[in-house]
Amino acid sequence: MSHNAKGALFALLSFGIFSAHDVIVKMLGAHYAPFQIVFFSVLFSFPLVSLMLIRDTTPGHLRPIHPWWTALRTVSAVITGFCVFYAFSVLPLAQTYAILFAQPLLITVLAIPILGETVRLRRWLAVLVGLAGVLVVLRPGGTELTLGHAAALVGAFSGALSAIVVRKIGHEERSVVLMIYPMTTNFIVMACALPFVYKPMPLEHLGGVFVMAAFALVGGLVLIAAYRKGEAVIVAPMQYSQMLWATLYGALFFAEWPDGMTLLGAALIIGSGVYIVLREGRTSVSENTPVLRTRSRFETGTSLRLGPMIRAMKRREKVMQETTR
Repeated sequence: MSHNAKGALFALLSFGIFSAHDVIVKMLGAHYAPFQIVFFSVLFSFPLVSLMLIRDTTPGHLRPIHPWWTALRTVSAVITGFCVFYAFSVLPLAQTYAILFAQPLLITVLAIPILGETVRLRRWLAVLVGLAGVLVVLRPGGTELTLGHAAALVGAFSGALSAIVVRKIGHEERSVVLMIYPMTTNFIVMACALPFVYKPMPLEHLGGVFVMAAFALVGGLVLIAAYRKGEAVIVAPMQYSQMLWATLYGALFFAEWPDGMTLLGAALIIGSGVYIVLREGRTSVSENTPVLRTRSRFETGTSLRLGPMIRAMKRREKVMQETTR
C-alpha cells in the first residue's frame, strides 16, 4: 500500500472519530447549554495542554509577539467553539456539516486581504459554486431558518478567520501562545456564563464529556499519523467523509435522514472545496496554500492544535535522521 493510501485511510478513521465526538456533543446538547459543554470540554483538555507546555523547549515567553492578531484569533476561536457546539446541538448532523464545510471557501476569500493571496478566476468560480451550495442547504424562504443555522454560519466564518490568522502569524508566534490563549479565554468566558445555565451532571454525562475529550485527542493523533504518511493534498479532502459519518450516525442515534436538497447542497460545497484543495496543491497557483495549512479540522479552542504537533514530529524525525547518518 502506498504512503498516500495509508494517509487517506488514517484520515478516514480520524474523521470518523471526530464525528463520534460531535455525536456526543449533540447528545449532551439535548440536556445542557453550550456554555456548560464547552466549559467541561476545555477543563478535561487542560491536563494535555499542561503536558505540552512542560515538554515545549522552544525559548521564549507567553507574551504574544502580535497581540492584536492573537486577540483576534482568540475571540474568533471562542466564538467558533460556542457556535459549532450549539449548531450540533440543535441541527441535524448532516446539515451542520454541510454548512461548516463552507469554511475552506471562506478561508480562500479571507486570504486575499489578510495574506495578500491572489485568487484567480477558477478558484473564484469554485467559491461561488460552494456558496450556492450553502444557499441550497439553507433554502431561504423555503424552510424556517433558526438560530442553529445562524450559529453554523458564524462558526464557519469565525473558524476560517481563526485559521487565516494562524497562517499569518504562526511562523513567528510560539505554538503554545496560539493554543493557550484561546483555551484560557474559553474557560474564563464559559465559567462566567456557567452559573446562569448550570445543571448538575450525572456521572454518565460527565463520562460522556471525558469520552468526548478522549475522542478529540485520539482523532487528532490519528490525523497526525495521516499527515505523516500522506501528502496534504490527499489527506485534506478526507474531511468531507464526515458527511457519510453524519448520515450513518444521524440515522442510528437520532433518526435523522438528510433530504435531497441537503445532499445536493453538500455535493456542491464538497466539490468546490475539493477543487480548491487540489488547486492549492499546485505550487504555481497558490503561494500561501491557506486551505491546505488548516489541517482540515475546524478549531474550537477546546483541544490541542494539530499543526504544532505535526511540525514537532517532523522536526524530531529530521533530527533522528541526521543523527543516524
